[in-house]
Amino acid sequence: MNAARLLATWLLALACSVGTILAAAPASAAPTPAALPPLSAADQQRADKLAHGLRCLVCQNQTLADSNAPLAHDMRNLIHAQLAEGRSDAQIMRFFEDRYGDFVRYDPPFKPATWLLWLGPFALLALGFWVLLRTLKRRSGARPPLTADERARAARFLDTGS
Repeated sequence: MNAARLLATWLLALACSVGTILAAAPASAAPTPAALPPLSAADQQRADKLAHGLRCLVCQNQTLADSNAPLAHDMRNLIHAQLAEGRSDAQIMRFFEDRYGDFVRYDPPFKPATWLLWLGPFALLALGFWVLLRTLKRRSGARPPLTADERARAARFLDTGS
């Protein structure tokens, strides 16, 4: 009877462990492709445009349309599902911005948090142009003529060849 009780305890512990693991496993947020309704040609174009405007969060230098990462696939499915629900492009972009931040967009919006990103290159260009102008202005300034002593030293230097 002790062996049966021990076996039952082990089976119960195993069942609880498996149940806990399955409950803790993240379910995919994106619907499966089989569950997605087909899109019209116009909506498919919108989905492609949105996928080209969003950054893959795994690859970071590719659009969702170009990436083969599983997360990019899930994000494309989310776009598809939201288009099927009748959401606008702006609503879908807002959904991804709210979820992942402005970084998810390939063209970040112009707002105070991104001013440095948008205006920084122009500010650096202006600073470089200003430094160039100051340098050229200093070089082009008139220099006083040489004194007699400086001319004599220069002549001696040139005559000796050293």
